[in-house]
Amino acid sequence: METSETSETSMVTPEDIKSWITEKLPCDYIELDGDGQHFQAVIVSPAFAGKNTIQQHRLVYDALGTRMHAQIHALSMKTYTPEDWAAR
Repeated sequence: METSETSETSMVTPEDIKSWITEKLPCDYIELDGDGQHFQAVIVSPAFAGKNTIQQHRLVYDALGTRMHAQIHALSMKTYTPEDWAAR
């Protein structure tokens, strides 16, 4: 069984979350900030194309899997397609 370098009892870092997301979701850009419990993310992914905001967020939650409930207390995110990111 594969184990995570970050156990459920240790402090989660923005870099942990970034790596967990990018393992499962192709990202052109990802920025994460947080204090170990509350995190803010900006995520740009071609996988978001044709999806509404709720569907985009679901892709991120799916990439995080059970970590979203076990290790991450709160994650606020802004998600963009590469086209929307370039146009902002």
